[in-house]
Parts: sequence; structure tokens; C-alpha cells
Amino acid sequence: MDWIFILIALVAIYAVAAYIIYTRKIWADHIVFYGPIMAIKTTRVKFFDKFTALRTFFRIYGTLGVIAVILVSVFMTVMLFVSIRYTLMIKPEPTGIYSPQNLFLIPGLNDYVPSTFAVWFAFFLTIVVHEFGHAILCRVEDIKVKGMGVLLAVIPIGFFVEPDEEELEQKKGIPKMRMFGAGITNNLVVGFSCFVLLILMFGLVVPATQPAITGIYKGYPADNASVPQGSVVTAVNGVPVASRADVSAILNMTKPGDTVTLTTAKNGISSDYKLTLATWPSGYSSNQTSGFMGVEYYDSVAVKTAVGTMLSPIGFVEFLIVPFASGDGSQYLRILAFDTPDTSYYQAPFAGFWDATHILFWCAWININVGIFNAIPMIPLDGGYIFKEGVDRLLDRRGLIKYSGYVVGVVSYVMIVVLISLIALPYLLHM
Repeated sequence: MDWIFILIALVAIYAVAAYIIYTRKIWADHIVFYGPIMAIKTTRVKFFDKFTALRTFFRIYGTLGVIAVILVSVFMTVMLFVSIRYTLMIKPEPTGIYSPQNLFLIPGLNDYVPSTFAVWFAFFLTIVVHEFGHAILCRVEDIKVKGMGVLLAVIPIGFFVEPDEEELEQKKGIPKMRMFGAGITNNLVVGFSCFVLLILMFGLVVPATQPAITGIYKGYPADNASVPQGSVVTAVNGVPVASRADVSAILNMTKPGDTVTLTTAKNGISSDYKLTLATWPSGYSSNQTSGFMGVEYYDSVAVKTAVGTMLSPIGFVEFLIVPFASGDGSQYLRILAFDTPDTSYYQAPFAGFWDATHILFWCAWININVGIFNAIPMIPLDGGYIFKEGVDRLLDRRGLIKYSGYVVGVVSYVMIVVLISLIALPYLLHM
């Protein structure tokens, strides 16, 4: 596959550059290596001190964030075990989202995350707001920030802040939890803010009413006549139509066996097709006595309504699976994240509307998913450190602090096994 050769080339270039920098000690004060990972850092971080003026606000913000992280952590733990049970029951094929390149949220490498400006912008925004959250709460809690920078492993894989370890270790309880939870809190706040703004902005589009054919029933009149998918019906029996209602009004006067001339336009070319109408397939209302063409129209009004209801629990789940949507009507929501021909079925309120929509979608989707994943109670994730601090304080009051490491270690290993199982089971179950 092409992505394999591209990846090999990028790894080779990175390896050569890293070797030269390492052996020649280039910018030694600002570049260090942690194994194959290159860290480029700066000690100019005084601007984080300015946030101490809003100490009360950020402490309230951080405390609410810790509560939210704990709730998300519990929810994710339950969902991971439910997913294990579901995987064992369904035994999904080891393809699609289970393919190796799709296990990493790397734009362009992951089949479901395109390498576009919107995705890369969201990717870097997610990392920045996460690490800035840690740095701000460090200063709010009087923990010195020694430096910050970016981590490279072929591509930028993260930003980091470097707190003073001694001062951090001296902090206990809620102050320490606020610092660890700040990154997740920022991701969730930014993600949900973009999510709500996305829904509100999509409400500005005006759905077109043109009868655009997006589905053809196999073995029915339109399929037999080779009517092209993606075309727009412009006339029926020579009578011009401008909406689905116009087409229905004409077809309601027909019966199965009648012949109609369907005029469609696609890519600026108009064509006529002779269709011998059929009876409606089973599953439709029994009172349908008119002729049936066997086409499915793009329903832009329904799509706009579906986006408007995403603030509901079910709607939010639909939002999370948009990049993977491929059937059952959910693929129409891909207009929120990808460049698709479906945009022609709407009147955008301003130039660049669809670009802004895609940016908001990916900023929401990546921030929320990164925040949720980091809340898992597993070291070295932030959720794991919050869990550890909670266990430390709980056992310390009872004189059992020496057992804290065992408790946190067991939980972390269990979560690691669960995550690995979710990846490996589809392959193991089909060996």
C-alpha cells in the first residue's frame, strides 16, 4: 500500500536528521532525546504566570473538571468491559477500524481521518489546549513550570510542559488532581464548545428541495433503465419538476405497468430514460397503488434535522461515529466532516461555510475523543494519575499508603489488558 512506502520514507528522513542532531550536539540546550523521540523545548514560559491573577476562577474550573474526569473515567471503564463482551458476541472481522494503521489517530495514515487542513488544525489545537491546561494549573497551584516543547517521532506527536518534579510531589489531593485533570478538562470544554457551535452553525444552511437521486433499488425500473445515481430529476413525461413533491404528484397519477419518461441532469448533461413502473416493494404502506420507479432521493431537510438533534444522547453517538459511517442513512452525516458532492443540495449562508464546518467538526471530534481516552484510569494517562492520587489519599488516611502502588498497578494492568484485547480479539477469533 502507498501509505507503507510513505511511512518508510518519513521514518528514514527522521532517523537521519535525528542521528545528525544527536551526534553533533546541535542545539543541545533545546533538543533532547528520549529513545527515538526527539523533544524540542524552551524555558521561556513566564507568560503562564499571568494566569495566577485568575487563581480563584481556575481552581473552581479545575475542581469541576476533576469531577467531570472521574465521571468520564467510570463511564469509560464500564464501556470498555461492555465492548469486550460485545466483541466476543459479535466476533467482528479484523478489517476496517481494526486494521493496523487505523489504531492510531494519525491524519492520512488512519483510513478514517483524512490529511486535510481541518484535521491537522484540530490535531494540533487538541494537543496545545491539553498541555496548556497542565501548565496553567501548575502555576495556579504554585508549581514551577521549568519548560515546554514539542515531541517528534517522525511527525509531531505531542506537546509537553515540564513541571518542577519536587514541587509537584509536595502537592497532595485536589490541587494535584486539578493539575492532572486540566488537560482533559480543556479538551472536553473546547470539544463540546465546537460541537455546540457546529450544530448551531449548521442550522443556518437552507436545504434544497431538488429531487436528487442518491439511491437506486437493484432490479427495479430505474436500475433496469440505467438511471445514474447522483443525477437530479428535472422532468417527468416532459413536465418540469423542481422538487420531490412535484415528482410525487405526477407519479401518484400512475399505476404499476405504466411507462414514464424520466429526464435527469448530471454534470450539466441532460438525459431521458424510459421506465416501466413497478409495484411498491413489501415493507411500504399497503395503500401505495401508484407506480414505483425504484429511486431514493437525498433528503437534505432530514439531514439538517438529524444534525439539530445531535445534542441528545443518541445524536451524540451518531456524531462520534460520523468518520466511520457507511450505511443505514448515517453516511449522509459525513457532510459535516468531509468534502462531498452533497454540499450542492444546500444553500450555504456564507463563503467558506463548509470549510468552517469541517474545522468545527474535527476540533470537536478529536478533542472529545482525546479527552475521553485520557480519562481512562490507567498510568501513564492523566486519568490514571488522578486515580492514583485519589487512592493515595484514601489509603493514607487509614495508614495503608504502602498498598497504593499495588492497587493502582493492578487497575492499570487490567485496563491495558482490556485495551489490547479489544485490538487483538478480532484477529484471534478468526484464526
